[in-house]
Amino acid sequence: MRNVLIFILVLCLTGSVAQNKQVLYGLEEVPQSLLLNPGSKVPQKMHFGIPFLSQIHVNGGASGVTVFDIFGESNVDINDRIRNKIFEMSNSDFFTATQQLEILNFGWRAKNDIYFSGGIYQEFDFITYFPRDLAILTWEGNRDYLDYPFDLGEVNATADLLTVYHFGANKQITKKLTAGVRVKLYSSMMSIRSTDNQGTFTTTLGDVNSENIYEHTVSDADVTVNTSGIASLEDMESSEIPGEVIGRAFFGGNFGVGADLGVTYDINDRFTASASVLDLGVIFHSNDVETYHATGSYTLDGIELIFPPLSAGQSTLPYYDNLEDEIEEAIPIDTITSGYSQLRPVKFNASLKYSFGKTIGNSGDCDCRNMGGNVERAQAAGVQFYSILRPKGPQMAGTLFYYRRLWDFLSAKATYTVDPYSFSNLGLGVVTDIGKFNFYIAADNLLRYGNLAKAKSVSLQLGFNIKIDEE
Repeated sequence: MRNVLIFILVLCLTGSVAQNKQVLYGLEEVPQSLLLNPGSKVPQKMHFGIPFLSQIHVNGGASGVTVFDIFGESNVDINDRIRNKIFEMSNSDFFTATQQLEILNFGWRAKNDIYFSGGIYQEFDFITYFPRDLAILTWEGNRDYLDYPFDLGEVNATADLLTVYHFGANKQITKKLTAGVRVKLYSSMMSIRSTDNQGTFTTTLGDVNSENIYEHTVSDADVTVNTSGIASLEDMESSEIPGEVIGRAFFGGNFGVGADLGVTYDINDRFTASASVLDLGVIFHSNDVETYHATGSYTLDGIELIFPPLSAGQSTLPYYDNLEDEIEEAIPIDTITSGYSQLRPVKFNASLKYSFGKTIGNSGDCDCRNMGGNVERAQAAGVQFYSILRPKGPQMAGTLFYYRRLWDFLSAKATYTVDPYSFSNLGLGVVTDIGKFNFYIAADNLLRYGNLAKAKSVSLQLGFNIKIDEE
């Protein structure tokens, strides 16, 4: 138990990531924008992503703490800084991590004017909420918390490593409306999930004349940990594990299905609205599955002393080991090998864009890339909304953006985003088309790049494509 609590605390204090791609959303010059809205307008005739380089995406953040808060230069002792942050944060603070690597991406416009696109990408997605009560118990001990029920239900985390195979269709249905759909096949390589837990741990003062005057009570515990693709790795040599996990990327693990939906609508010759729903899907875990379930109540009076705080630097091993052994004996952990299903974290994007400035197109007064739709202009500004469904509810973000087509071969988009991490998130994306070569790079939280340790979130996306435009 002690090791688990310390691991959770350290993990929460050392960083994380999110999934919002506000700079890339609606940036039509980038073929990968179709992955954020399958109903986006498509200016090109055909595209091919350079394998393993067409989209590299990493971003990181934490809603309640930065690395600088703990490890930055300060006159305050590091133990005091850790303690202050533990008490400042709440159990609704969260830490996430997302990484994506596109293996293959391609697309072409068919004779019926439908733009087909498909590909493969690998994704890692992790989230944990801050278990404030358990962090206090670990750091402070329970000497000053008699009769306080530490909430075991604050353990709430998921982590998934998977490969996604996808294929979509996009069509401009009318001069104003473009719609698209994308179907997905998920191949899960590893997954772990522990949510909807409950129970309390309370220390009370018993008989003062007794040899053991403290009672430690676990009440109404109901804790579940679902895993797949992990149990079989325990008996492997460390050198064998990477090959085993990579092998599951190609239909060797657990499978699921999903879909993306998206639309873009030109309200008039200035205003354009768009929206998308991503990852409406489920993964069915049936291979290499182990679920650990502990339920029950227990009162322990066999430990003479209350637990010393971790911050005191004392050896806590005997106390927490004894507690762990006693609880496991009284509340046994059942291991279940039956399968389970898991919903994907559904994402929602929406935007409203106002276009202005000079028109662009081959003739100077028409939009040849829009095939008879609204006139495309060199500048635009607007608002975006993003939401992702997480175990404790949706996490949302709002963005203001400004877009400018600088030259025929160069475009840029600047963003200002308000989200649970920050109220000062400035982002910038640049796209260049040199001949048939397409390159893009996007980053956010630029104000923190002088000292990334002070940033609550950092994001970077870049990629290389071969793109053939409409003639």
